[in-house]
Parts: sequence; C-alpha cells; structure tokens
Amino acid sequence: MRIGIVCYPTYGGSGVVATELGKALALRGHQVHFISYKQPARLDIFTGNTFYHEVYVSSYPLFEYPPYETALSSHMVDVVKFEKLDLLHVHYAIPHASAAILAKQILATEGIHIPVITTLHGTDITLVGKDACFGPVVQYSINQSDGVTTVSDSLKEETLAYFKIYKEIESIPNFIDLTRFKKEPRAHFKTAIAPNGEKIIIHTSNFRKVKRIDDVVKIFAAIRKEMPAKLLLVGDGPERIHIEKLCRELGLNDAVSFLGKQNQIEEILSVGDLFLMPSETESFGLAALEAMACELPVISSNAGGIPELNLEGVTGFLCNVGDVEGMAQKALYLLKNDVVLNEFKANALKRAERFNIDAIVPKYEAFYNKVLNQNK
Repeated sequence: MRIGIVCYPTYGGSGVVATELGKALALRGHQVHFISYKQPARLDIFTGNTFYHEVYVSSYPLFEYPPYETALSSHMVDVVKFEKLDLLHVHYAIPHASAAILAKQILATEGIHIPVITTLHGTDITLVGKDACFGPVVQYSINQSDGVTTVSDSLKEETLAYFKIYKEIESIPNFIDLTRFKKEPRAHFKTAIAPNGEKIIIHTSNFRKVKRIDDVVKIFAAIRKEMPAKLLLVGDGPERIHIEKLCRELGLNDAVSFLGKQNQIEEILSVGDLFLMPSETESFGLAALEAMACELPVISSNAGGIPELNLEGVTGFLCNVGDVEGMAQKALYLLKNDVVLNEFKANALKRAERFNIDAIVPKYEAFYNKVLNQNK
C-alpha cells in the first residue's frame, strides 16, 4: 500500500505513535509518506519506503494567524495526486482530520477517491474537542472519515458519549518496539545519578498541567522523607518553570534532575526503579508503556485508559487523581521491599510484551484493508 501519514512532529504521544507506526509499516513493505510542518521527532531513519513532505505556510500581512489547515489540505491534495496514495491516515482530530476531509472533497472533484482514516489520541477529544470553538468541526470530521480508531476503549467510550458519532469506531491500542525499549545495563550512568544507591524515580511528559507534575514532585518529597531517592524529570513544556520553583521551595534541588527532551529515553528508563504518572487524564499512557518495557513498575492515577495498561497490584498501583498521599504510600511499599519491587518489575515487562509492535501493526493493516474494501 501507499500510505500518507499526517501527524504532529512533536515528542507528544500522537506524533510518536504515528511515526513509529509509519516506520513499522515501511519495514513491512508499504510505501509511507509523512506529511507535517516539520520532520517528526522519531523519524530519525529513512529507508527506501519512507518519505517526508514538509508543509509550507506562506506569510501575508492579511493573515494574523497563518492558515496552516488550508496549506495542509492543499499539500495533501498534491501528495495524494503525485504519489498515487491509496489512503490517508491522520493522527489527531484538529486540524489533521478536518484538513484531510477538505482534501478528500477537493480530490473528488477531479475523480480521485482517497479514503481517510482518523486516529483519535486523547486530548483532541477530552480537551480540544470539548471546546465549543472546535467541537462541531471535530464531530463532522469524525463522521466524514472512512475509518476511525482510538488508542483505548476508554477514549472510544468518551468519544461516543460526548459526540453524535455515526461511524463505527475501532479501538487499537498503542504499541511498543521491544527491540528498542528494553532494560540495558547502565551501571556507570546509574552510579553517577545515585552514588549512594538511592532509588531512582522517573517521570516523562510534555510538562503540561494535565500531567500534574506538581503531584510528581509532592509524591517524591514524601518518599524522600522516608528513604534516600532521586527524581529524574524528562521532557519540557509550559509547567517547567513552576516545577523548578516548587522543587526549590521543597528543598529538593539536590535530588531532582531536569533532563529536558531526550531522544534515547530508553537509556534513562533503564536506570530507574519506579515510574510516576499522576495525570489528570490519559487516553492510554504511552510513556508508562515505555517505562514498563524497561521493567519499571508504575504508580499512576486511574484516569482514562491507564487502567487498561497498568494493572492494579500487578504492574503497579492506581489511585484517584490528586491522591498524592496514596500514591506516595504505594510507592514506598514497593521501594522499601526489593523482593516485591523485583516481582513488579518482572510483571511490568510481561505486561508490556502484550503491546509489542509486531502484534499491533497487523491490526492497522487489517483495518486499512477493511476500509479499502468498503470503498471499492
């Protein structure tokens, strides 16, 4: 198949999933064309089957806000026509699905039919989609898509509950490349971070309020009162300045490291003992899956699709959103008993193996074929 993949090029979950899916499809013999305003962060290797098409937005004095969606639609029309694509797979409803529907309509006037598959990733429904400014467009774009998927059953249910959707939605979970995300010996790195054998706690995110990173710091502060520990914060975003200030106020500067955005995050996860994800909402929890593949138990909220991944009392523990005390108690239960901690680490890896990329990518291929057959 010749597949166009439209995604955000950022480190966020939707961009990561879209890019890794495209790379995996290319390795399976499909021709994959990425369309975005910047090369996706995870698109670090090009093969004979992967191509990147950059969307340029012209700047005119008339436009206070550059019309990216219009430029994206025009570029999709161009790529579909000249690369002879079989389908467009767009990730995230706004603006990708709406732009794809416009492109589809333009192409139809020239006798070209291009199926559009939309994958919903979370905040495009739970936050952006519920904004009155975007809601009608999100609903229309979903209903006009030829195929719709979500990354968890929870997100599917929330989409159907909030919008009037007439399309069948298929839930296909996120996935992990276990050849990349696996625990590797990093003794020198671990010693440099925790020279006295302190336990290492890790959190990775895009530092938005919805991730509740202040809860991460407060949980860690409670842990530090009971035992020596270090906290690694991976990522960057609008909340970083606030979190740095909070660490100073709590006297944690010497125990917290801000590592910024990292491409080889699996190397950092390999030195950890526990992963924290107290998010207000998560459609799936891809960062937790990456941690589990590197044998890290997860202490998380019970929001959204996280319970579909993190199994209570098996791979970690689930608490209500904002329950800092409860999460700290569960974390200490694991960190203070190496036998129990090692059992949970083994369980985390075993659970992650169920989301191996080799098991999930065929589900997308089957869905593509289903949509193509319906549109013959």
